[in-house]
Amino acid sequence: MTSVDLAQVPQRLATGAFILNSGLQKWSGDEETAAGLHGFASGTYPFLKDMDPPTFLKALAVGEMAVGATLLAPFVPGRLAGAALTGFSAGMLGLYLRTPGMHDGNFRPTQQGTPIAKDIWMMGIGAALLLGNGQRRAEKKATKNAEKAVRKAEKRAAQAEAKVEKKAAQLARD
Repeated sequence: MTSVDLAQVPQRLATGAFILNSGLQKWSGDEETAAGLHGFASGTYPFLKDMDPPTFLKALAVGEMAVGATLLAPFVPGRLAGAALTGFSAGMLGLYLRTPGMHDGNFRPTQQGTPIAKDIWMMGIGAALLLGNGQRRAEKKATKNAEKAVRKAEKRAAQAEAKVEKKAAQLARD
């Protein structure tokens, strides 16, 4: 089992709970919600047009619940959780960037775009989970290597000291 990096816990808890809750709400969404979300998403991602709106809503709900659960599960490595979150947020930001009226042309959100523009923080958290884990591993490896070098130097110093003492004892006898 993977140990949890305590520095990631707040990020993973807050984001995972938020996304899981969003998926649970969509799971019980009605026809009107399904049609609205499907229309919005298929306008940006045309490959979704052929999908039935209720099926789309269920698939979106399952996807959100899966990403949320991945973030909340302590046995899932941070890099994997970060990859899931980064992929999910990239899709959401694609909606923001490609849908007319979501931003003012300078990427500042309009009132309509604000609920989706907030997904930029999820992208940042996903990137931090992806990158931060590697940095900590590199720091641990560097610390381990430094400790090994210190032990090696101490051993060599002890060996040199023993040689000097042996030589001094030999000179004292002569």
